[in-house]
Amino acid sequence: MSLAAFLVFAGLVIFAAVSPGPAVLMSARTGLMEGFRTGVMLALGIASGAVVWALAAMFGLHLIFDAAPSLLWALKIGGACYLLWMAWHLWRDAKTPFTTEDSRPVPRSAFAAYRLGLWTNLSNPKAAVMFSSIFLGTLNATTPYWVLALLLAVIFAAETGWNVLVARIFSLDRTRARYISLKTVIDRSFGAMLALLGVKIVAT
Repeated sequence: MSLAAFLVFAGLVIFAAVSPGPAVLMSARTGLMEGFRTGVMLALGIASGAVVWALAAMFGLHLIFDAAPSLLWALKIGGACYLLWMAWHLWRDAKTPFTTEDSRPVPRSAFAAYRLGLWTNLSNPKAAVMFSSIFLGTLNATTPYWVLALLLAVIFAAETGWNVLVARIFSLDRTRARYISLKTVIDRSFGAMLALLGVKIVAT
């Protein structure tokens, strides 16, 4: 792989990471509700999910989807249901008062945050299709394994870095104070956006 091809790949991966989606929404809300440290673990889970989809794309999952469209449809339905479930909980609990004692509510465990990030990304099978498109344009059959490992590292770093940044921004006291004053509106907006993304996954 040439340096130019690598830079193109890195640029596409970064663009994919920063594109609005369920992962970014969950990073923002986790930073708001549970703080930066929990947001970091969530970001690591999101990045791990991206690497799983990238590995699937490397090994030709798109060919399986082409041969068995019903499999892709089933994954889309499952992912959409997961996002709709999260959206419903956000909408339902929007009016629950925000806990202000000890500055933040007790956050979920590190493993629970990682797991949430992982499942949030795995709920979107379109990531496999996206990575397949990127790989088809940048890789060939002679690409050495160390290059593939480096590309996976780039994906992991881009997803982690962006979502950690989002969690950090939304964990700041100024952002959090604004959130407290508009909690119901913001939570229901997050819920509505997750629901729309779930519907979009099925529709496209």
